[in-house]
Amino acid sequence: MGKRKKSSRKPAPSRQKVPLDTNFTCLFCHHDNSVTVRMDRKEGVAQLVCKVCDQRFQSKVNHLTEAVDIYSEWIDAADAAQKEDHVPRRPAASSSRPARIAEESDED
Repeated sequence: MGKRKKSSRKPAPSRQKVPLDTNFTCLFCHHDNSVTVRMDRKEGVAQLVCKVCDQRFQSKVNHLTEAVDIYSEWIDAADAAQKEDHVPRRPAASSSRPARIAEESDED
């Protein structure tokens, strides 16, 4: 007895790669699709520029870096800069005791 022959099947269609975005919303002016990312892989540098408010950010790239990664780094850098500006500072020379008002006594 012999085996049954399998019917010839067509190969399954390959999945299409959905391209990642290269235009994003600006953190400062909140315009949609105003931020573009340009990557120069030969130089190893990526530039992020807002068309409306002219905000700029520059970062290093490698062969695995995508435009979304540069945008994420920009968000992280903006958050870090904002935290540095809002660091609570200690008062210069303050005392924990309340100031005493000198009382003058008129004893004659």
